[in-house]
Formats: sequence, structure tokens, C-alpha cells
Amino acid sequence: MQILDGKKVSNDIKEEIAAEVVKMKERGEKVPHLAAVIVGNDGASLTYVGSKVRSCERIGFESTLVQMPSTTSEQELLKKIEELNQDSDIDGFIVQLPLPDQIDTQKVIMAVHPDKDVDGFHPTNFGKMALDMSTFIPATPFGILELLERYKVDTKGKHTVVIGRSHIVGRPMSILMGRKGWPGNSTVTLTHSHTKNITQIISQADIVISALGVPNFLKAEMVKDDAVVIDVGITRVPDESRPRGYYITGDVDFENVSKKASYITPVPGGVGPMTIAMLLKNTLLARERHRSRS
Repeated sequence: MQILDGKKVSNDIKEEIAAEVVKMKERGEKVPHLAAVIVGNDGASLTYVGSKVRSCERIGFESTLVQMPSTTSEQELLKKIEELNQDSDIDGFIVQLPLPDQIDTQKVIMAVHPDKDVDGFHPTNFGKMALDMSTFIPATPFGILELLERYKVDTKGKHTVVIGRSHIVGRPMSILMGRKGWPGNSTVTLTHSHTKNITQIISQADIVISALGVPNFLKAEMVKDDAVVIDVGITRVPDESRPRGYYITGDVDFENVSKKASYITPVPGGVGPMTIAMLLKNTLLARERHRSRS
């Protein structure tokens, strides 16, 4: 069994991007600039956005954090998004989800200009991804592809089962694993809450990608020997005995599943760090596109 170490690989990617930024500075070019918009004060979102800002500083990107109160109206947020769309100094930006109830998330995703949509959520970018065209791939699926590639995990002709059909992870992952090329060329089954015989389907998988958000859903008896297991789930489970009052776990019963798997991602330290690294990679790509156009 080999651990797919997202922490190590994400650090490697950040170092590669940092080296690229040094070259940009030496050529007298503008360095990439990533902005993040956060509405409200959700603890997990603040932590996540904070780590993005720190990562930008570490690799030499410019970064802007736009904090808006939880009472922000949809119109106010859309106005701020339009300002960022028009700001030529900003190469890419993200709007941290989830958003407060008074704001329509779909409207917000549609409002972000596709050229600055480094999250890869806009239908234009999603459509290009589905058609194998060059575009921004959503950061979490992009990170999973990168892990599979760097650990040389064979995906050709394999049966990949994706658990969960969210627009952010499950659905794009199912498209990417079935695309021509590598990682890809696998036969994909997309499962969800209404899938019948889900345990039987998972037991046939060579590669399992779980993005369900249900702690310890995937048990050892559900996976076959030598399966590749990618755990996208990350849940805070309350636990008064811990200093923070909670512990973080994934969708996979790691202790037992790891005894059967050929490759497995830990939680934390697996897919999570890769998401931030690939967001930075998308921002670098955005800067290069904007430079070539200008």
C-alpha cells in the first residue's frame, strides 16, 4: 500500500510555481494576482481562504482578500464581482462557497468572467472541460488528476467508481476519468444517493473516488484488494476530548481500507492540500493567457 501524499505533492507544485514566478520577475513581467471573496464569517471558509492567501505570499503571487458581511445582498456581491471582472490587475478570483441564504449561488457563478474563473465552475469552462478543450479544470478534480499522474497510477481500461455527483467534484471527476488521455481512459460509473446496489458496484471498482461527505462511509468490505482509493470527503466530527473540540475525518474508514488498497489518500493531507495547489496553478495559467492576449 502506498500513500498518495497530497501534502508533499502540493509543496512540490508550489515550489515549481514559485520558480516560475522568479523567472517572470526576472523578465520584468507582472506576477499572477489572485483575489478571494468571502461573505460572512464561517469558520471553515475563513480558515480555507486564509491558507490560500498564505500560499500566494509563499510563492510570490499577489493576493487580495475581499471580506463582506453576512448581511451582504445579492446585488452588492454581484457589483463586487463585476469590479473584479473589470480590474485588469487581477488575473483570477474565487467566491468562497457556501454563500448566505439571501444570495443565489448559481447567479454568482454565472457572474464571474470565464477568463478569471480559476475555480472552473462557470458553465463555459465546465463545457470546455467536458469537450476536452483547454480550460480551467475545477481545482479538486485537477488535484486528483495530478496525484494520479505523479504517482504513475495506471487508469487506462480501469473501472472507476465515483461516489457523489456534485458539480464541484463528482460530476467533473466522472468526465475527466473517462476522457481520452492519461489520467483517464477508464470506464466510469457515477453513483449517488439513489444508486441501487451501490456496495456491489463499489466492490467491482479498480479506482474509487469518494466525494460524499459522509464520515467513514467506505468500509474495507466494500472495496476489492489492491483498489486505488481517493478520499475527497472532509468532515468535522465533534469530539470534546480533542483540544479543538472536533476531529477531521474523510469518507473512508482509513485504518481498515488502507490494509486492502494499493494506493490511498489520507485525510487530512491528501486531496485537500492539492486543491489549493491547483487553484494556484490555474491562476498562473490565467496570467499566462492574459499576457499572451495583451
